[in-house]
Amino acid sequence: MQAILATLGYVTSPEGDEVLMIRRDTRPDDIHFGYYNGLGGKLEPDEDVVSGMRREIREEAGIECLAVDLAGTVSWPGFGRNGENWFGFLFRIPAWTGTPYAAIDEGSLHWVPKADMLAGRIPMWESDRHFLPLVFAKDPKPFHGVMPFHRGKAVSWSHTSG
Repeated sequence: MQAILATLGYVTSPEGDEVLMIRRDTRPDDIHFGYYNGLGGKLEPDEDVVSGMRREIREEAGIECLAVDLAGTVSWPGFGRNGENWFGFLFRIPAWTGTPYAAIDEGSLHWVPKADMLAGRIPMWESDRHFLPLVFAKDPKPFHGVMPFHRGKAVSWSHTSG
């Protein structure tokens, strides 16, 4: 089965202590319902990953990226609602311009303290806690991970760092 290519971006506040996240709270049938997530989505067939990340940030937050830093990649075999395989390119967005939206069709946007996110004090995919410390490491190095899913739960995590 071919993987669905996607982006996942973490927009940080100018001070770097908060992260703009979407709380998926509009559609109870959403597999992400009730969770806070980074911003992003599926790549379009004619896009490179940076262009796709910029488009998703523009669509979901209403802001323009001034800097897009690749944090790493994650392969999520079996992640989709019907067991689809996903492959994500994860980015840090440390510089941007504009005023973020308050909400979009998929949910409300919130500035979340980075420390709360990393400590697991907000509702999010349990599996995100494995790779978020790599995304926000003090001396970040690109990483490449594999996180197989079975019946909506991550069953393992492994990664290499560059």
